[in-house]
Amino acid sequence: MNEGQGQLAGQRALVTGAASGIGQACALALAGAGAEVIAADLADCAATTARTGGPDGLRVDVADADSVDALYAAAGPLDIVVHCAGILLEGPTLDMDVAAFDRQVAVNLRGSFLVAQGALRGMAPRGAGNLVLTASELGVLGRADFAGYCATKAGVIGLTRALAREFAPDIRVNCVAPGPTDTPMLGADTMSAEWRAREADNPMQRIGTPAEIASAVLWLVSPGAGFMTGQTLCPSGGAVML
Repeated sequence: MNEGQGQLAGQRALVTGAASGIGQACALALAGAGAEVIAADLADCAATTARTGGPDGLRVDVADADSVDALYAAAGPLDIVVHCAGILLEGPTLDMDVAAFDRQVAVNLRGSFLVAQGALRGMAPRGAGNLVLTASELGVLGRADFAGYCATKAGVIGLTRALAREFAPDIRVNCVAPGPTDTPMLGADTMSAEWRAREADNPMQRIGTPAEIASAVLWLVSPGAGFMTGQTLCPSGGAVML
């Protein structure tokens, strides 16, 4: 039996941002561990659902409260929610349009709150559940020209800690803060040699894979992580060491 196979049998999971990248890898990992996975994204999730064998994917704009409410109404009871949807906008702070900053707040931070709130509204009456939010190593480290992104991802880490304290011990809330990962948002095929070298400047000397981030998520929602809540795991090649 493969590691983790069957450990989530009988559980229902929702993954946002599941059309590609880390979200898709998380959906595949949870399905491989036996969970029934509902994939959701602003984009089409057909490629993901074809591989997970789950129900048709759902469309959601995580920055819109009505859209998130409709997502949970369609999804039904859930044991696990993994929130991976997010955006990244780069630009010098002095030249950044306020609308660009606000858009990152809306998707990355407001979206995390809305998805978490919807998940917890369903889990709290049942007294059980696992929620995993996605931040970034830049929410810990900071980076020039990424003020909006860094601020929102730091906010996700703070949100995780607050929710973990509020909903323990019945519901566990944790966070992953990946380092640079080979996804459409930060694809190795689209980066210049200079950019790639900067992203690979960590002790492991490389960029991570979506499957490696998904492995951390899978562990956080597994029975083996039953004593973990309010934590931020940083699969970042050693760029962040806590």
